[in-house]
Amino acid sequence: MDKTGFWVQFVLAVLATWRVTHLLASEDGPADILVRFRRLLGHSLLGSLMDCFNCLSLWIAAPAAMFISREPTEWFFAWLALSGGSCLLERLGCDPLVIHPVSQPLQGDIDHVLRSKTNGGAQQPGENPFFSPGRRQ
Repeated sequence: MDKTGFWVQFVLAVLATWRVTHLLASEDGPADILVRFRRLLGHSLLGSLMDCFNCLSLWIAAPAAMFISREPTEWFFAWLALSGGSCLLERLGCDPLVIHPVSQPLQGDIDHVLRSKTNGGAQQPGENPFFSPGRRQ
């Protein structure tokens, strides 16, 4: 195999390893199949494996290394390189976006953002109602 062919296969194998590992470890899957599967495994050894991207990438990279080499020594290093490459790709990604619901103040709590009544006297013409030199910002 020429060098160009090797690198194309290696890049494809790294991308495939990352994709399958990410799918199994972090995604819901179609019709939430993977979520249900992870929930079924719970805290067992296999369940712990499914929660760890780095651990799971080792298992996914093992058969993917056969795409690159069939020689035992080359296969071993390809296996570690594919797992390492997929772990690097995972680190390059952004942290997942987590959207938390905005907490609503309980009835009777003071809302410190909005004022319920005005501060003293009437507004002077031309005065900015949102900023006055004497008011704390």
